Amino acid sequence: MSHDRYVSPLSERYASREMQYIFSPDMKFRTWRRLWIALAETEKELGLPITDEQIEELRSHADDINYDVAKEREKLVRHDVMSHVYAYGQQCPKAKGIIHLGATSCYVGDNTDIIIMSEALKLVRTKIVNVIAELADFAEQYKDLPTLAFTHFQPAQPTTVGKRATLWLQEFMMDLEDLEYVLGSLKLLGSKGTTGTQASFLELFDGDQETIDKIDPMIAKKMGFEACYPVSGQTYSRKVDTRVLNVLAGIAASAHKMSNDIRLLQHLKEVEEPFEKNQIGSSAMAYKRNPMRSERIASLSRYVMVDALNPAVTSATQWFERTLDDSANKRLSVPEGFLAIDGILDLCLNVVDGLVVYPKVIEKHLMAELPFMATENIMMDAVKAGGDRQELHERIRELSMEAGKNVKEKGLENNLLELIAADPAFGLSLDELKKTMDPAKYTGRASVQVDKYLADVVRPMLEKNRDLLGVKAEINV
Repeated sequence: MSHDRYVSPLSERYASREMQYIFSPDMKFRTWRRLWIALAETEKELGLPITDEQIEELRSHADDINYDVAKEREKLVRHDVMSHVYAYGQQCPKAKGIIHLGATSCYVGDNTDIIIMSEALKLVRTKIVNVIAELADFAEQYKDLPTLAFTHFQPAQPTTVGKRATLWLQEFMMDLEDLEYVLGSLKLLGSKGTTGTQASFLELFDGDQETIDKIDPMIAKKMGFEACYPVSGQTYSRKVDTRVLNVLAGIAASAHKMSNDIRLLQHLKEVEEPFEKNQIGSSAMAYKRNPMRSERIASLSRYVMVDALNPAVTSATQWFERTLDDSANKRLSVPEGFLAIDGILDLCLNVVDGLVVYPKVIEKHLMAELPFMATENIMMDAVKAGGDRQELHERIRELSMEAGKNVKEKGLENNLLELIAADPAFGLSLDELKKTMDPAKYTGRASVQVDKYLADVVRPMLEKNRDLLGVKAEINV
């Protein structure tokens, strides 16, 4: 490894080798050759004078790319596609004259971009399905564990740890739905020529419209796609990239929300992300256990969400049938968006798989606030015993204010129950009041909602995708 040049942290620290390969030069140039073979096969099948021998020669050199020849040629002609046409032709002298016949650079460039994004989305789909599976197991395990819920990060009516996890889970499920839709709608550019009119094929096939109509569907099928976009300029619409990166931005937003919640819970010491035996939390404070994985999720997620603006602006500013100001931006924004989301999902897998829950701390925090939340039930019990509802409401308000003052100003424990027991208006003993302090009475249908959501929505999806399950993530740092 060279230490005197910039190295992307996306490849060195965050993204998996699988995702890195999808966006590698080798993946790109092998795909170019597959596309040239598909074009030649299609043209031969539709009647052009291309021989089986030429096709076989192209196939025999589909993977052994002579990069050195292409690199030297590009220095001379300053054109990457023509350099690789030349290099392929050097290996395939019999087929040299028919490589790239009737096509433009975008035939290999744009079709390859679609294929690569499709493969990358499939890897993202695998990982998000596994994140969902781990969150589903976590939600099921802790569906009955009461915990203090928060609105505005202020104590609110209790929920359960598992129910809270379903909030994270549902957002990832929404992302998966978006991903499936966009992945299922991806089409190839096909081979449409310099401005999308297929004029070169009109010449090659002597104006035979019916034959020309068969070219794109045949190429699509050979490359594993159902169809090509019916119309285009020289390139496929850059709105396609916008749709793809919007999916990634949605996943990033879901991951960011979950990671923020985990960071806040770790501050409360209720839930903690995995912390390895030899991990150092702080260079100065040896006792610290910082939520660095969740912080990294948030950090990378912000990058992906902002990165989604790139293809949107690029799409908006393409002139007529094409301009080349998309190229440099696209080379950065699309791969880096995928590399970053890959790192994010690996971190999510790692964090959810190793989440540590501290029930005693959760119970302590909940019980400190529960008397305030139980006041309505206490008031109803007192009314049943003969009390006046309006008078009791005012007394509870006054006593709650006094108990709150004791906690906030004096640093004392919440003594609301003692204050109510001492007030003859309620006619309830401290023991009777304490019996109302079962947290499970205040979590509503939380555990039932978890069961129903997992059974009706999540588990059927996981069963449908069971061949994708079992992925475990390794993180580099």
